[in-house]
Amino acid sequence: MGAAHDRRPGRLTQWWRRATGQPPGGEPPAQDRTALLLAVAQAGLPLAPAAHPVGHRCSCARVGCPTPGRHPVSFAWQTQSTHDRAQIERWAAAEPEANFVTATGMVHDVLDVPFDTGERVLARLAENGDGTEIGPVAVSDDGRMFFFTTTRGTPEDEDEYWPCELDSHPESVDEHPGLRWHCRGSYVLVPPARLPGEGLGVTWLRGPEHPLVDPLPLLAAFTDAEAVAAGTPGEEQER
Repeated sequence: MGAAHDRRPGRLTQWWRRATGQPPGGEPPAQDRTALLLAVAQAGLPLAPAAHPVGHRCSCARVGCPTPGRHPVSFAWQTQSTHDRAQIERWAAAEPEANFVTATGMVHDVLDVPFDTGERVLARLAENGDGTEIGPVAVSDDGRMFFFTTTRGTPEDEDEYWPCELDSHPESVDEHPGLRWHCRGSYVLVPPARLPGEGLGVTWLRGPEHPLVDPLPLLAAFTDAEAVAAGTPGEEQER
């Protein structure tokens, strides 16, 4: 997922962090870490253990790991993923330094956007008050923002879903610097997570207590925000 991105969170993001008690990066105490993971599980999002950074390297045995600290430990992460409280507590106790990923495309999808884009969208939605709903939002200190939404394809809709490989593969996301839509076959790090580098991590801006929302209105908001930033007329300007 790319190198650390030098950015200064805007006032809106800083306010949200203060309101939710989430400082950027850092590592919460073990009991808080487990509680945060269990809150994700309680929201119904499936979790699986992931690697963690060891300095600028990865805890896995892969030489030259391309995504240090950002990938599942097991190749069976999709079937391993669960929101069972007891299992998650066992994992967290057994591997106190491990990050966790949440498997997308089963219960939820994730719209993964550049930080600046996400902050523009949050500011526009707060200013316009057009009724577009925002669910859980996480910030990754490598310059990305994750918007958690309902999934567009579930196991009951086998004829309707599309795999994430049509967008990007989790290990090749650097080739897709814009919007990434994580759906079936993909995953994202879930807070609290640590990234390679001093004090870098993934934290909640809006926690999992917020209900998941339809991704399509958010997608339209991203498109409009990017059109305005690029100086081209978007759908909002044409109306």
